[in-house]
Amino acid sequence: MSKLEAALRFHTENKIPLARNIFRPHSENYYKLFCYARSLKESVELTDFDQYLMSTDIGEIAMYEGKEVPLDHPLVEAEYKGKEVELNSPKRGGKKKFFVYVKNDKGNVIKVQFGDTSGLSAKINNPAARKSFAARHNCAAKKDKTKPGYWSCNLPRYAAQLGLKGGGSFFW
Repeated sequence: MSKLEAALRFHTENKIPLARNIFRPHSENYYKLFCYARSLKESVELTDFDQYLMSTDIGEIAMYEGKEVPLDHPLVEAEYKGKEVELNSPKRGGKKKFFVYVKNDKGNVIKVQFGDTSGLSAKINNPAARKSFAARHNCAAKKDKTKPGYWSCNLPRYAAQLGLKGGGSFFW
């Protein structure tokens, strides 16, 4: 049994979502596990969020300016208005409650601000609130990372990083 087969079996048997990959982020096996799971997609039970990840390019590698870079993965450094920033890594602050830097389809780095400004809290641990939010905002259809709705719908994925209680690999 290969290392990837064993890792995928471990994820499946212990009901650990692929979004919580057991390999160190940015390691070769981290990306390979996503590719391996994608190749077995029909025979692997995936969470809703893992199904979404399988529809992206996560795990794929491409050449950019002569370097191999992972596709669709956070923590890629870029420059915004002369300042070095992390892409796809939400932070607290800005005009709204949260912000994130992303590249648009033209390759430019933009700042996307999202979240409530009136002091409402994210009720990530409340299943009824999550279901209502996901339905109200049509989260399953949000695929454009340059829009605030995408990041609002995926907020639970970044809960720990943003200092929110709860969270996990699911839409609201």
